[in-house]
Amino acid sequence: MLVREDIRNIAIIAHVDHGKTSLVDCMLKQSGIFRDNEEVGERILDSGDLERERGITILAKNTAIEYNGVKINIVDTPGHADFGGEVERVLKMVNSVLLVVDAFEGPMPQTRFVLHKALELNLKPIVVINKIDRPDARPHEVLDEIFDLFVELDASDEQLDFPVVYASAKEGIAKMELDDNSSDIRPLLDTIVRHVEPPVGDPDAPLQMMVSTIEPDEYVGRIAVGRIERGRINYGQRVAVCRKDGSISYAKIGRLYSYKGLKRIEIKESLLGDIVAVSGIEDINIGETICDDQNPEALPFVEIEEPTMSMTFSANNSPFAGTEGEYFTSRHLRDRLYREIQTNLSLKVEETDSPDAFKVSGRGELHLSVLIETMRREGYEFQVSRPEVIYREINGVKYEPMEQLIIDVPEEYMGAVMEKLGPRKAEMLNMHNMNNGYVRMEFKIPSRGLIGYKSEFMTDTKGNGIMHHIFMDYEPYKGDIPTRQRGSLVAFEDGETTVYGLYNAQERGTLFIGPGVKVYQGMVVGENLRSDDMDINVCKKKHMTNMRSSTADEALRLVPYKEMSLEQCMEFIGDDELIEVTPKNIRMRKRVLKKEDRAKQRAAANR
Repeated sequence: MLVREDIRNIAIIAHVDHGKTSLVDCMLKQSGIFRDNEEVGERILDSGDLERERGITILAKNTAIEYNGVKINIVDTPGHADFGGEVERVLKMVNSVLLVVDAFEGPMPQTRFVLHKALELNLKPIVVINKIDRPDARPHEVLDEIFDLFVELDASDEQLDFPVVYASAKEGIAKMELDDNSSDIRPLLDTIVRHVEPPVGDPDAPLQMMVSTIEPDEYVGRIAVGRIERGRINYGQRVAVCRKDGSISYAKIGRLYSYKGLKRIEIKESLLGDIVAVSGIEDINIGETICDDQNPEALPFVEIEEPTMSMTFSANNSPFAGTEGEYFTSRHLRDRLYREIQTNLSLKVEETDSPDAFKVSGRGELHLSVLIETMRREGYEFQVSRPEVIYREINGVKYEPMEQLIIDVPEEYMGAVMEKLGPRKAEMLNMHNMNNGYVRMEFKIPSRGLIGYKSEFMTDTKGNGIMHHIFMDYEPYKGDIPTRQRGSLVAFEDGETTVYGLYNAQERGTLFIGPGVKVYQGMVVGENLRSDDMDINVCKKKHMTNMRSSTADEALRLVPYKEMSLEQCMEFIGDDELIEVTPKNIRMRKRVLKKEDRAKQRAAANR
């Protein structure tokens, strides 16, 4: 058996915004992979536009550094619960994890989720208490909370004996004790080399490599990334591919790559334990095994948790259909969605009764909204329904997904938060003061109780509140939850909005559009002050009279309209409404556009 002392494989796991990606930045910068005069930004691995704009990691990323003759393969993982599927599969590639925890916030919902997954796979974590430079940091208390979490998750004695490193990714330092003097990240790298077990195996045994990630490449096609579990792999080698359906196909390795810093380096051969990327297998998928063509043996793949929320994606049929997107037919939509599920394992796509509509299920609102925004930027035009939770029937009883909700708010907003969460069937589990004027409240709440709550929460706390939630389990149905309290303002006719029309409409509620915007009958243009919908004429023009000219509109003052983001639209729309998504615009509309047809529909429903 060979012990690969020259390799260590680790993943970095944490709750969102606890500093994983910043820590990887430090390791990359201080390992000397960049030239002295090379311009390097922040959050280097968050390469996608959406990741940079939102400040979050969406896709797991691979990188590697050299330290004292040891190659450290690093996998940076997402912190949001909605992208938990990314975390689950990449943990199969590593021998240990760096569990990064904020020195003030302590363990949060996603910390529990990712640590639970790591412990289940018998990985031994290294705990990194980050952001020790925060003025409100409480590292000793946080360490106690982390230890309690390990005990709660049934960690083994070996896993409980975890090394602890204190760090400030922002300052680029790590230390073994808080009072140590340190000017760099070296203590963390030393801990990784010392405590992470090197890969062990037989380099002469038949090849086995699990595909954990797919990286698209416009030049060489699909690139499969994974760890070599056994044997060795060579450039040009003939291999067998064990498919998820049990079948076996054969292919030839095109190019073979290893990682160095941010780059893929082409190599000729690699041994067990290394994380490599291979091209040449066109239809390879995540979860499949690349093996020796004479001894094809599949590796077991980690089970990904089922989706909890779904939306209907359908071809756009509004009056503006096909005018703003490059891909707008149901065939385009179908191809794109089925292509997505090959790499996005937490996602599920199902056909519906209509050939133009597809049921898309994911881990949560953020998971689905990132898919919608990505497709929109690729030139797709389509429409989506309101998000719905996925129910289960167990022994004849209806069960629904429940979430753990953690809220940090200034004390004066506690009452407003609890008042809103009561009707949403939230049950308080815990509450304590955080020594900085904030209170932390922990709730158990149905997933559907969170739909539409975030914008209310930000209003109620005047932007000072922080909320995080993560899926807990399925529990018996908790009863009806009141839906949106206010109706929609709906455009009365096709046309272009005018200052005069909007000025008269703004007394009715909150507008979502300004003047000079093209609208169509049935398009949602604002929120009504009352609970029912109201049709309004936002295209109305003031005609000239012998007393006043039509240019007198200039004297009218419009209240600034509320620009709705995709997530806000998803929270706002009702069951009888849709979001029209195009590369240029995001609009809300009624399913039934004509006022008379909607009136007939209501009358029929009331009979």
